[in-house]
Amino acid sequence: MFKTKAIIRLLFLGSILAWLVLVFSDITVLYSQIRQLPPGVPRWLPSLMLDLFIVCLFYYYRYRIEKDESLSFTDLLWKVFATGLIATVVSLVFRLGEYLLGTTKLASDPLFKDFIYQINLALFLSFLLSAYTSWKRLILYQKSKWLIRTWMVFELGLFLILLYDSFQITLPATANTIIIIIIALLVIVLSANMRWVAYLNFKQKWTSLLLLLLSFFYLGYFLFTVNSISAYIHMAAPVFRDFSSHIFNICLLCFVLVYSTFSFLVILFNLPTSSVFEQKLEEVVNFQRISQSIQTEQNEESVYNILLESSVSAVFADAAWLEITSQHEGTKYYPYKISEQESRQIRNHLEERSVKGALDQSSDKTKNLSRHLASLRGSRFRSLIAFPIVVKGETIGTLALLKELPEGFNKEMTRIVSTFANQAGISIENFRLMEEAFQTERYKEELKIAKTVQKSLLPTKLEIDADFEISAFAQSADEVGGDYYDTLRINEHQVALIIADVSGKGTTAAFHMSQMKGIFHSLAQQELDPKEFMQRANRALTFCLERGSFISATYFVVDTKTKTVRYSRAGHCPVLYYNAAQKQTHYLKDRGTALGMVRSRDYYRFVENNEFQYAGGDVMVLYTDGITEAKNRKGEEFDYHRLECALQDVAQKSSHEIEKHIIEKLYEFSGSTIINDDYTAMIIKFR
Repeated sequence: MFKTKAIIRLLFLGSILAWLVLVFSDITVLYSQIRQLPPGVPRWLPSLMLDLFIVCLFYYYRYRIEKDESLSFTDLLWKVFATGLIATVVSLVFRLGEYLLGTTKLASDPLFKDFIYQINLALFLSFLLSAYTSWKRLILYQKSKWLIRTWMVFELGLFLILLYDSFQITLPATANTIIIIIIALLVIVLSANMRWVAYLNFKQKWTSLLLLLLSFFYLGYFLFTVNSISAYIHMAAPVFRDFSSHIFNICLLCFVLVYSTFSFLVILFNLPTSSVFEQKLEEVVNFQRISQSIQTEQNEESVYNILLESSVSAVFADAAWLEITSQHEGTKYYPYKISEQESRQIRNHLEERSVKGALDQSSDKTKNLSRHLASLRGSRFRSLIAFPIVVKGETIGTLALLKELPEGFNKEMTRIVSTFANQAGISIENFRLMEEAFQTERYKEELKIAKTVQKSLLPTKLEIDADFEISAFAQSADEVGGDYYDTLRINEHQVALIIADVSGKGTTAAFHMSQMKGIFHSLAQQELDPKEFMQRANRALTFCLERGSFISATYFVVDTKTKTVRYSRAGHCPVLYYNAAQKQTHYLKDRGTALGMVRSRDYYRFVENNEFQYAGGDVMVLYTDGITEAKNRKGEEFDYHRLECALQDVAQKSSHEIEKHIIEKLYEFSGSTIINDDYTAMIIKFR
């Protein structure tokens, strides 16, 4: 940290010294040209000092802005705004001093004007370089190789143009035109990268628009100031050298201006949809909260509270209440920003008005009851809409939403809350089903449905390749198991394989199994090495698995081009491998800790990458511990040796025949079709 601060200070000091030398040398050269005297300094010194000033300032902002990863999108815009504000204030102070000099000889002196010109030019370049560095952060927010290379070409082009200006290189007109076209195309292509805008909320977009407008003001002010001063000096001293007309400065200005314009327009056109997008996003989040309440909440009242909060938020209601009727507790009220007494008063008023089925819980239709509130004296509400809560086809309660404005609800709002109410009914039903299932034999009937879902998580077809064939089988000890296997083609030459075993059994294991499937399909496509895959999978599962739960797994990447298998083991059973050339079987024993056991970034220390070459005829058997720990009537385990012998007996046959033989040996050993743990295996036969 100290080193970075020291570099920033040195760069800032270097830019000041370069500017001071620039001012002194430029005024000296201008004075000698006006007086037709030999200059006391080299004529090329001002250009060199300007280049040094720009380079120092460029790296100063690069270390201040680019290296600060904590800056958000609006923070970057604030940085540009603050730099422009300071530069403009300093410029105005000097312009004020120039104005106070009036028509004095000093005020009209070309050398004094040149001094003021150099101050404004330095401030202008400082603002442009600050904006340039900030725009770079925004453009490269979501990096890609193509985008980084394009940016490097653009920066290289600017550097070459800077040298071109300094050495006053003369190029053919055609070459100049080509260079300008290339730079213009690069500016347009880079300016089209506006992915960061999508991450701004409504308030941030308004803030960004204001900051960009002020940036446009700064650009206009400095353009006018620098050009007006340089024009005045030209009239008084035609030999004056105008640095603002350098191609580099013009290119830098064009880039900042174009990207600012693109940003302003994109944000402006996205502004009308921002509130709608945020509202829809909130609706999705609320719907997800209600949908997942069975997993995250402990009782029905939690679902009721989530339903109330979500519904009020979705339609901007001023108040609401929920009434639930049960055989044991009668009718229970859950008010939100309204007293129970006031909610009962509104209900009684509707019944007195003989509103048939107004809030009757035998009704199954949504009702807009706003017109019946007009005659209720002393009530602050003028709009009311009611939704039934249905569980198993029976209405168990009513959700009522209120607004103080008349006609406060539209069809879109009604549809949203109706969906929430329906999903809440489903969540409540799931709560009750689970309670009943654990108390009666109907639990097994419900788990049969879950078994069908679990089967859908396992692949119906395995990857096919000319280099190998795969066969697999799975049998759950309970109605629902936690064993998982899968395959996924990464590219033309690589196929990912996985086998995993979730701790525990039943629905919890199946739920974690579905999470493992999502993680596998998400990460495998990113072409990660096996160790990186395990590290990211562990990080994702840390937020999903409860304490005490874990998943053992082995992840493989078969590369048919190099005839290699790369893998990483996370506490899973060792792989059984048959070497066709040696006609021997052995277990691939290597270290690895199960996913979810180490809940920190240190997990990468507990897994490793492994690699071996395969040949035609080799066989790889992946399995879960249910197979090796299967017991017979004497209490003996099938163990690793029997599995190894079973493979040796049929290693020359196809993967399907090997699978069938292992199953037969397993059930022959156990002497029963009733198993204590899940049986899962995947056989890969290389060709």
